[in-house]
Amino acid sequence: MATPPPPQQGAGGPYSPAGPYVPRQPEGAGGPVFTGPQQPYGAYAAHPQPGRYGCTLCGSWPAAHATVRGHQGLIVLMRFLSQRGPFCRDCGLATYRRMSSDTLWQGWWGPLSFFVTPVTLLMNLGPRAAFRKLAPPAGGFRPSLDPGRPLWRRPPALLLLAPVLLVFLAVQALLVIGLVVDGPERLSVGQCVRNEGSWTDQDLEVVPCGSSRAQYEVTAVLDTPGAHCAPLDYLADPKYGPDEFTSACLTSLH
Repeated sequence: MATPPPPQQGAGGPYSPAGPYVPRQPEGAGGPVFTGPQQPYGAYAAHPQPGRYGCTLCGSWPAAHATVRGHQGLIVLMRFLSQRGPFCRDCGLATYRRMSSDTLWQGWWGPLSFFVTPVTLLMNLGPRAAFRKLAPPAGGFRPSLDPGRPLWRRPPALLLLAPVLLVFLAVQALLVIGLVVDGPERLSVGQCVRNEGSWTDQDLEVVPCGSSRAQYEVTAVLDTPGAHCAPLDYLADPKYGPDEFTSACLTSLH
């Protein structure tokens, strides 16, 4: 009876130098074929951009490196606040709006803080622009912060805008009053006037010369060198002159 030959050494054998024998799935069997180690997934997946960090608050990507600043005025002392990134879009906007809103009502209480606060708010505009350019956050280990309402819709911003609005309206009101209310009427030769005030505080009103209320007639305007009034004439206040610097001569009608 013949003796069976020993098993052949080589690739795929139990004692192969390549390692232990691993059975292979027959071709055409329809089952999965092992092709090597699988890539990790879920929380352990590779970062979209290896070697760079995501948001410091939630881990989301994309993120921008930025420093958001705040300021507190304490009458005599002051505090300079800052929070460094990177931040995703939502966490960055939330941080910017919170620190800027706090600065709007905490930053004015001091002589130097009155000037530092506007500079701090202007410096935060750079990070704000960087955050707004980012895509929506994704892939973080926790939810991103809620940005909340825009800065100009928060109570501290409204408190700051109220006096600014009042000043603006006051300036507009003064301009309208200046256009509607005329100054003193300018006197010219031949007019008749009545003085409702004293001679040190004149209140001249132009009236018809034939009226019983007429008291004085304008007989000359001292607008040339050497011009002068008659000895018994009165001098009208220069504010009634053609250029607010020239007097007129008033001759009594009685």
